[in-house]
Amino acid sequence: MSKLQHFLREEDGAAAIEYGLLAGLIAVAIILSAQAVGVSLQGIFGAVNTALTTAAAG
Repeated sequence: MSKLQHFLREEDGAAAIEYGLLAGLIAVAIILSAQAVGVSLQGIFGAVNTALTTAAAG
């Protein structure tokens, strides 16, 4: 019975799961941020490309 009580009081597994969930949430936030920056950079480089193409043609 003492082994069962020890198992039920053990919290190391729960802490590991919490850390895993936290790491996953941080990873999702980083991915979403990187995608947003990528979209912004795509717009900026598109505008620069258009300006350079117009300047070269004129």
